[in-house]
Amino acid sequence: MNLFKIEGEISKGMSLTISIIGFILLMVIWQLLTSYSNIPSSILPSPYKVLISFGDLYSTEHLTTNAWFSIKLNLLGYMEAILISIPLGFLMGLIPFFRSLISQYFNAFRFLPLPAVTGVFVAWFGIEIGMKVHFLSFGIMLYLIPVIVQRIDEIESIHKQTIITLGASAWSKIKHLYFPYAISKISDDIRVLVAISWTYIVIVELLNKEGGLGAMIFTAAKQSRTDFIFALVLLIIMFGYIQDILFREIDKFYFPFKHDGQIKTTLGEKFSTLIIKNK
Repeated sequence: MNLFKIEGEISKGMSLTISIIGFILLMVIWQLLTSYSNIPSSILPSPYKVLISFGDLYSTEHLTTNAWFSIKLNLLGYMEAILISIPLGFLMGLIPFFRSLISQYFNAFRFLPLPAVTGVFVAWFGIEIGMKVHFLSFGIMLYLIPVIVQRIDEIESIHKQTIITLGASAWSKIKHLYFPYAISKISDDIRVLVAISWTYIVIVELLNKEGGLGAMIFTAAKQSRTDFIFALVLLIIMFGYIQDILFREIDKFYFPFKHDGQIKTTLGEKFSTLIIKNK
């Protein structure tokens, strides 16, 4: 058995079974804590109370409308972040002037406490949904752009030297080397980093409350409805998990060699294509 072996491997079926067992154990421990400890339900509601609270949220708190508002806000936020980060990251990763000009500032801005600059975004973009999208996008960009630069730096020098020897133009280098290599790596980084937008959802939705799960959590906290808070947090986690699965499936579609052992179109084959074109 490889269950406890260092770097051991187990089947997908076994992994799923263990995950289900882990979930059941978590629910049992949660139920035992609420049933046999002195923790009041206002602090830790029972799993059953959290479950039935979804019905109240749906019937009285417009759960569907608010959930869609948060999903839309996050979709717009990370789509904007991706569209800006990829060209800007490549510009910084490939052109020394731009790397020296702004790269260090992005590295420093990663330590910026985003909640502290909400006032700046309100002053710049107002208090409507556009400001919230820009805020979430900015939070992702702070981490995504340095990662893109790093992925470009990770390209092995032998590949760079080979494509230079072939006499490839600057555009050919980007098209056949830098872009395919970096994007295949960046896709994983995007999948991980877009989760940042969900972590700031409560903050951004409190600014001129127009709806959303984050705003609902704040309202529930003011009403001391801990069961509502737990239910909404679990819902956000579920949406984030579904989002992660969707990104993984998109990654499998565009980069199957990373997941199922299909033969990758190697850089060497791309270089061969360049040689043919140059003849």
